[in-house]
Amino acid sequence: MDENVCIETSKENMLALKDSLELLSGKWKFCILLSLYIYGSQRFKDLLANSVGGISPKVLSKELQDLENNLLITRTVNNTKPVTVTYALTKHAAETQPVINALITFGKKHRSQIIAK
Repeated sequence: MDENVCIETSKENMLALKDSLELLSGKWKFCILLSLYIYGSQRFKDLLANSVGGISPKVLSKELQDLENNLLITRTVNNTKPVTVTYALTKHAAETQPVINALITFGKKHRSQIIAK
């Protein structure tokens, strides 16, 4: 195998990994995405109160904005009184589901090994 091909592929893979980690970094983005997978579209207060317990409104707002800017969720302003906003997953976000499932599987196995220690 040509060494330059390996190096280029490695650089390409590293860049892709860095992009993915930057996009999904932090302890809340995966929780928000999982909540939207499980419950479907939700209002801000529902995400805050029920689905992603322990997050502050300021942090949730920032995380939702990041996910929207990166095309993983949509933000819809509903013409209600008072005005409500709902968040939902995009089709592009479906590509994160296998990653989330893999992390859940790993987390369960890791937790059981630590408990059994």
